Amino acid sequence: MGLKNSLQKFLLKRPFKKKTEKEKLLSARVSKIIGQNVKNLDYYHEAFSLKIPNKTTGAKNYERLEFLGDAVLGSIISCYLYKNYPVANEGFLTQMKSKIVNRKNLNSLGEKLKLRDFIQNGGNGNLGENISGNLFEAFIGALYLDTNYETCEKIVLEKLFTDKHIEKLENKIVSYKGLLLEWSQKKKVTIKYEITEETLPNKNLLFKSCIYLNNVKISSATETSKKKAEEKAAQRAFYSLNKKEHIVEKQKNIS
Repeated sequence: MGLKNSLQKFLLKRPFKKKTEKEKLLSARVSKIIGQNVKNLDYYHEAFSLKIPNKTTGAKNYERLEFLGDAVLGSIISCYLYKNYPVANEGFLTQMKSKIVNRKNLNSLGEKLKLRDFIQNGGNGNLGENISGNLFEAFIGALYLDTNYETCEKIVLEKLFTDKHIEKLENKIVSYKGLLLEWSQKKKVTIKYEITEETLPNKNLLFKSCIYLNNVKISSATETSKKKAEEKAAQRAFYSLNKKEHIVEKQKNIS
C-alpha cells in the first residue's frame, strides 16, 4: 500500500503536458473517425509523420506503423472472410482479401478520410500516389496499439470496411492483367505483352504495351509507366474478349 500511495503521489506531482493546438486537432480528427477518445496521441503522431531526408537517424515516421497496420488489417480481413463466407474455397477467400486490402482500395479509403491533412510534418504535396494508403495502414497500426485487437477489429469492420463495402468488391475486377492470365492458363492459350518506349518532344517518356493472343495482336495502350500501360491494354483486351468468351463468368468458376 505504501508503494502504491507513493506512486500515486509521484504521478500527481508530475507536470501535466498541455496539448498544442495541432495536437488537439489531430486528437479530434482521429476521435471522429474511431468514435471514441484517443488514449495515447503519440501513436497517431507517429502514424502521420513523414520520413524527412537528412534528419536525425531514428526519428519516428509512419513506416514502422504501416508495417504493423498491414499485418493487423490482413488478420482482421482474413478472419472476417473466413466467418462470413463459410462455403467459399481458399481461392475465393484469397481473391477477396486481395480486393479489400489492395493498394488501390486502401488509397481510396485514405483519400476518403483525408488522411493527407493529418500529416504532422512537412507539406502534403507530391508524396507519391500511394501515400494515402500507406497512411491508412499506419493509422490501423496506431489504432491497434492505442486500443487492443478486439477494439481495433470492431472499429475496422463497423466504421471502415462495412459489410456493404465488402459486398460491393465481390464482383469488382482489381487487375485485368491477372484476370487475363488466369483465363489464358485455363484455356491453355498464350498471352504475350510487348513494351516499347517513346520519347515525346518535351522529353517525357511514354510506354506502349501491345497484347498478343497466340501471336495475334488484340489490344494496345500507351501510358506513363510500364505497369499502367500493361493494365490499360489488358483492360481493353478483356472487354474485347469478354464479348465472345465471357471471361467474368468463367473467372467466378475459377474462384
